[in-house]
Amino acid sequence: MPESPIFSRTYDFLLWLLPRAAKFPRHYRFTLAERVQRRALDFHETLISAGLRRGPERAVRLHEADAQLAQLRHLLRLCADLGCLTLPQYEHAAGLLTEIGKLLGGWHKTLGAIASELARK
Repeated sequence: MPESPIFSRTYDFLLWLLPRAAKFPRHYRFTLAERVQRRALDFHETLISAGLRRGPERAVRLHEADAQLAQLRHLLRLCADLGCLTLPQYEHAAGLLTEIGKLLGGWHKTLGAIASELARK
């Protein structure tokens, strides 16, 4: 599996997010922080799994990753609204997730082009 930018960007996002989530206020640390951390880690694992798969199974994993990314975006917005993340932190996280989302969309598009090419043959 070649090292795609989506893997390194997601890894960098995890390196940024996990320490911040560990510093959430106590009353959110074991609910919201754990959920955010788990969703982010699940997303990264799903991407790795997609990279190791071929054919339709890869597409299924990418759709799972897309859903997890959407859930992660909503959780981070909730974190910002509850004051667990500052506005600059939320803007930084949203920017990283937008970049990751574009890379994921590009991967989807590439798979679609490959599938249509194979169907023509």
